[in-house]
Amino acid sequence: MTGSSTFASMDSLVSTEWLSSNLGKPGLLVFDCTCLLTPDPKTTLRADSGRPGYEAAHIPGAGFLDITGDLSDPDSALRFTMPKPERLAAVFGDAGIGDGSAVVLYAKDNPSWATRMWWMLRVAGFDNAAVLDGGLAKWQAEGRPVEVGSNTLPAATLTPHPRPDLVVDAQGVTDALAQGASVINALGRDQHRGDGMNYGRPGRIAGSVNVPSAELIDPETKAFKPETEIRAQLESVGALQAAEAVPYCGGGIAASITAFWLHRLGHPQVRLYDNSLSEWAADPSLPMQTG
Repeated sequence: MTGSSTFASMDSLVSTEWLSSNLGKPGLLVFDCTCLLTPDPKTTLRADSGRPGYEAAHIPGAGFLDITGDLSDPDSALRFTMPKPERLAAVFGDAGIGDGSAVVLYAKDNPSWATRMWWMLRVAGFDNAAVLDGGLAKWQAEGRPVEVGSNTLPAATLTPHPRPDLVVDAQGVTDALAQGASVINALGRDQHRGDGMNYGRPGRIAGSVNVPSAELIDPETKAFKPETEIRAQLESVGALQAAEAVPYCGGGIAASITAFWLHRLGHPQVRLYDNSLSEWAADPSLPMQTG
């Protein structure tokens, strides 16, 4: 999939400086993808749309992509379940993303919402998208302009080129493990051990390794750590060396950071476990480990 000629070779990760110098140019679309997760004793985490924050302050010209709306499958019992590629293409098209678009995605301070949208666009067959390094937090910390209100972009046609193989379900994870894939838990080290918050059963998918997505981010700037450090983290658990890599987390959001970086670092076969522990932990027949 190609974008406009001006941005056809856009990198998958762009800086605030790059966006500032290209903002407003024809063919470049920018979207806020923020969602807010709040601890909730009944649901583990409550998910709220980031639209109110978007309307209070967003990068000039940016639209909003709402994962709590049409970009999650309404027929699934599990939150954030990815719609089918054809449905994704239709929703992204309604938001203004067309076959010739170039897209920059950002969130307020947690890049997993932007990397999730980036992966969803890939599932639909669209490749000319980038994640803004540091998101809105870095943009504002540098004193760059924001605007209030909302923007509705003209609908466009996004032709689906489905890649359903970029996501897996529980059976896909089971098969991947049996074939020697690297299955990578993107949650924190305490959750990997089985401490703290869990999704019904504590611990991790049996046989999986741990690279917390939060450890790939600079806590002060909200930008990603240097590529060399991220590569070293993924290599240390064998993820880059394995023939296949399957990142997971609680619901397929934090793991999209891992998927983004594995792809960016050239891994030939990366598949995101979409519903992650929200599905796996709910099935007592699926093995988990603690410790």
